[in-house]
Amino acid sequence: MITRAPIRPTELHSRRVRLTSGPVAAAEARDQVRAAIRAWEVPVDPDVAILLTSELVTNAIKHEAGDTITLFVTCTYGHLRVDVHDTSRFFPVLLDATGEEEFGRGLRLVDSLADKWGCDLTPEGKAVYFTLGFRPSLGEHRPRPVASPRPGMVSRGRPAVSHSHGTLLRFPRRSPRCDGPQG
Repeated sequence: MITRAPIRPTELHSRRVRLTSGPVAAAEARDQVRAAIRAWEVPVDPDVAILLTSELVTNAIKHEAGDTITLFVTCTYGHLRVDVHDTSRFFPVLLDATGEEEFGRGLRLVDSLADKWGCDLTPEGKAVYFTLGFRPSLGEHRPRPVASPRPGMVSRGRPAVSHSHGTLLRFPRRSPRCDGPQG
């Protein structure tokens, strides 16, 4: 008799919310992410997830020409992923802001706190996303991935640019393609 190992759970939680571009969009996005983490009992630091969501939504509002942005929150296979979609074709730029500068620190926060982040080119514009891996237990420290010393690579030796999937192009964490105008 042949036996097989149990298949990994395929439970997927997702939430999609359209937000009006404006001052209340970031607060509404934070509330949506907080509610999803609670409802799905996601073992991530909610404060980090909310902070990073706020940064991505604020960037989208600041650089968005349209009236709405879309927030996607998904949870599966050991991580929480938050995507913020807008109609801009320009990718965000990771800046080295000095202490005196008022802007330019948001993506640095995302880069330092997220397990992975990047940009996706979509038919309507772009999406910027981050992921947070599940913590083994709420009391333990979550190890951070270490960037590879080789250019174009991120933690665990993965290529910085993955293959195209139909009309959606994926550019994982620290991708040079995610640094500046693309459209």
